[in-house]
Amino acid sequence: MHASPLFAGAVARLLCRVDEALGRPAALDFVDMAAGRGELAAGVLAALPVDVAARTRAYAVEVAGRPEGLDHRIEWRAEPPHGMTGLLFANEWLDNVPMEVAEVDATGVARRVLVRDDGTERLGEPVEGAEAEWLARWWPLPGEEGLRAEIGLPRDTAWASAVAALDSGLAVAADYAHTVDARPPFGTLTGFREGRETPPVPDGSCDITAHVALDACAAAHSARCAPDHTPPGALMRPQREALRALGVTGARPPLALASTHPAAYVRALAGASQAAELIAPGGLGGLGDFVWLLQPVGPVDAAALLVDVPDHEEQ
Repeated sequence: MHASPLFAGAVARLLCRVDEALGRPAALDFVDMAAGRGELAAGVLAALPVDVAARTRAYAVEVAGRPEGLDHRIEWRAEPPHGMTGLLFANEWLDNVPMEVAEVDATGVARRVLVRDDGTERLGEPVEGAEAEWLARWWPLPGEEGLRAEIGLPRDTAWASAVAALDSGLAVAADYAHTVDARPPFGTLTGFREGRETPPVPDGSCDITAHVALDACAAAHSARCAPDHTPPGALMRPQREALRALGVTGARPPLALASTHPAAYVRALAGASQAAELIAPGGLGGLGDFVWLLQPVGPVDAAALLVDVPDHEEQ
């Protein structure tokens, strides 16, 4: 769904708004982090106005090899290039960055959770150093036995490194997330096999993921830029709100269109169904879990980018 033309069109609109905010530079960069098979990058290029597409340099960042048949305009890379001007978009990337899990033992001490290949767990050494400092700041654990936390320090580092590739523009992390005022008491670590949730057994049989402390990621970037660790202009918005501001409404087409242009009505109805799924409460667009972090770099006002789309802008 996230590589659908509807989603790609919304990201293309965001790129166009970044372009305007930057004064329409001669070269505009778009980076798709954890690009999979490059579907989002290709969809964004296809959705851009011709004049913007002509100035856009598109990059797909992925550890796997370049897929056959990908648009030749997309450069395939293992890491994002540096010195970019434009939009870096990381869709469900950070939740797959590995991190440590801590659990409070019977004496009230937070210890690492060690896992064997068969999924059997035991508690290891106490959490210390930078990881203990991270827990104290971002996921405080009361001394109640069994409480868990996922130490997001590697995600913070990965995000700060990705944002540092931008000289000017906007970085967006779209992911399942939570904030320090509402951390889940037992964590979110889980596995997925063929689209179904399964115990997170580290034997290669499933994908292991955990929600992201996006507020910590935002502050990790700002630590490089501001001594008080306050994210400079960073915003966190539910995907529902962000996509609606970018023209994804889920509104059904007028019924009269079914009589005058049946094929167009069917296409519009399918698009409305996709939009409804993207912005549905409790789903990917819901207020509880799936969130966009918008982190500006340079003279970009993230809040100004998320405004209602005029009718003539809608695609």
